[in-house]
Amino acid sequence: MNTNIERLSVIDGASLMSQPVRPPNFIVNTLISQGLHILAGSPKVGKSWLALWLAVTVAKGESVWGMSVKHGTTLYLCLEDSTLRIQNRLFEITDSAPENVHFCTDSYVLGRGLEQQLEMFLAEHPDTVLVIIDTLQMIRSTNYDNTYANDYRDLTALKKIADAHGIAILLIHHLRKEKADDVFNRISGTTAISGAVDSSFTLVEERRGSGKARLSCVGRDIEYRELELHRSEENIWELASDSLTPLEGSDECFVSRLSVLLESSPKWIGTPTELSEQIDPNSTLGISPKKVSRRLLQSAWILEKAGISFLVRRSNGKRLIALRRADSAEPTGVPAIDPSGTVPPQTADSRGSLEKGGTFPI
Repeated sequence: MNTNIERLSVIDGASLMSQPVRPPNFIVNTLISQGLHILAGSPKVGKSWLALWLAVTVAKGESVWGMSVKHGTTLYLCLEDSTLRIQNRLFEITDSAPENVHFCTDSYVLGRGLEQQLEMFLAEHPDTVLVIIDTLQMIRSTNYDNTYANDYRDLTALKKIADAHGIAILLIHHLRKEKADDVFNRISGTTAISGAVDSSFTLVEERRGSGKARLSCVGRDIEYRELELHRSEENIWELASDSLTPLEGSDECFVSRLSVLLESSPKWIGTPTELSEQIDPNSTLGISPKKVSRRLLQSAWILEKAGISFLVRRSNGKRLIALRRADSAEPTGVPAIDPSGTVPPQTADSRGSLEKGGTFPI
């Protein structure tokens, strides 16, 4: 028996449901998070135009269809285009391209130097937030077999880079010609492609040349949504409608309701049901008792910036929540659970306990 093997790092369910967890790092809020993503569409549908606009818009720090972005350097590997074509397209979509958007028309392939090239670029540009590779096929060896194992291997190599650097990598890919009830089943390749990425996006035109298309979005960190897009005269895909309408229960509204609750008293203690009734009496926010604890735990860093601290604990078989208006609006460093599974030294049980008739230690 190998005695050098470390024990599994685990956390029990009760502690996990009482522990703040850092939310996903979004490059485009609610749409593109840190990780690996794929955008698939038919040939000449306008995928590359959309990719170019995304690269420029994020580099400028401008919103994408009303969604805020994480401002930073972007890299667009436009491997099916020439420098002249990219220049011509830039002149159509923008008056001026920022210096922090970079273009490359040639690169090595996966397993033969591309990973090292990306690492070198990221080392030279540590503020990079988005890398777009157009297309996936162009960075794969010509003699590979289209098998599940090969698809998963290639995409996993890119996902490791994205996760290690906290960036988003977006792969441009193709759809099969044959129809399918589920548009995501039309993504070319094996199911390993959809399984290995964090999000999948499909761009399907209403009819060829119509200038109208639907962007269907599904992923681990985003809600399913469909964006109806219209292609402008400048070849920019503009938003016509969004199936995921912004709810009144946004993070800003949630924090605002909690702030109002704490105006009359700096402390509040009660059950999730009581808190839900206090901040959402008419159910307009959709914050049920089951959801309120989750909203608190996954909004910990936003709440601390707003000067609100909290604890979610169990006492005598009952879940209780304690809120306090903090003395300072500066974050104090809420302990988090590492997504890799590492449990922090300070778990929920080390933050104090509730006895009958007692109070929260906040």
